[in-house]
Amino acid sequence: MEKDRGVVLATERYGSAEYWKYLAKDGAIQRRRDGSEGAPKGNSVIGVFKSVFLPQGYPESVSDDYLQYQFWDTVQAFSSSLSGTLATQASLKGVGVGNQEATVAAATVTWLLRDGTGMLGRILFAWQKGSKLDSDAKKWRLFADVLNDIAMFMEILAPYFPACFTLIVCSAGVFKSIVGVAGGATRAALTVHQARRDNMADISAKDGSQETLVNLAGLLVSLILIPLVTDNPILTLSLFFLFTILHLFANYKAVRSVVMETFNEARLSIVLHQYLSDKRILTPFEANQREPVFLGVEAAGWDIKRTLLDWDEWRVEWKTKSN
Repeated sequence: MEKDRGVVLATERYGSAEYWKYLAKDGAIQRRRDGSEGAPKGNSVIGVFKSVFLPQGYPESVSDDYLQYQFWDTVQAFSSSLSGTLATQASLKGVGVGNQEATVAAATVTWLLRDGTGMLGRILFAWQKGSKLDSDAKKWRLFADVLNDIAMFMEILAPYFPACFTLIVCSAGVFKSIVGVAGGATRAALTVHQARRDNMADISAKDGSQETLVNLAGLLVSLILIPLVTDNPILTLSLFFLFTILHLFANYKAVRSVVMETFNEARLSIVLHQYLSDKRILTPFEANQREPVFLGVEAAGWDIKRTLLDWDEWRVEWKTKSN
């Protein structure tokens, strides 16, 4: 049967897309869809899942660290969704939901003040730190998630300090606006790293689908949690701390799994210092594993300017001894 169809010269496959065969028959080359058992079936559950939630051409169209990063990113998004539910409930309670003495005007003013201060915080943060978000994407990504947890913790505590409620909520709004800028910008930088076939838009869209699915799962779990935590501050705080620990751990594992293949100041300093020490060039994985992911922590305590200066001094000394 195969001889009647022609001689197979090559097969073509692009990730989860269809399979194709190039056949030579009667001196001409024909391209036909492959219907063999090895071809992916669009109506299978796994095939549908991949086409909906994974970029076209996965895994060839993304970086090697894509799956590991997305796994931990999914875990952190789920835990953050649950923490956000607890914080939202506290905020609504603080503005007067369920309180007959509260007025709509007072709640509206509080909400507007929170949004207004958040907008100002967003502009100021982008002005001050916008140029640093690309090179240190992992640091700022982790910073954004830590700050987000702090903001939600403030929102949970705010109802218990009615005299300072507006101040606390506005401060939390500023923090969340900073999280929005830092999180969105660093996610864009990571998408550039993950895209291997000029498919940034596809990766970003599928990341949004994954996050929506996770938030939907978090919403279903939240429907079970809300009746349990209402009027129970101890249980609320206990669950919040549990979700926060999981959130921070998953975020740390996520940024640690990213293997950037370009230099920033920290990675360049690490590679240069290792080379000057024993003439060994680190692989991208080794350099990324040594790179610090917390703001304020320098790369192995080495300053790149100091390293280059030591290199120049060593060269001068070496030339002097050689002469």
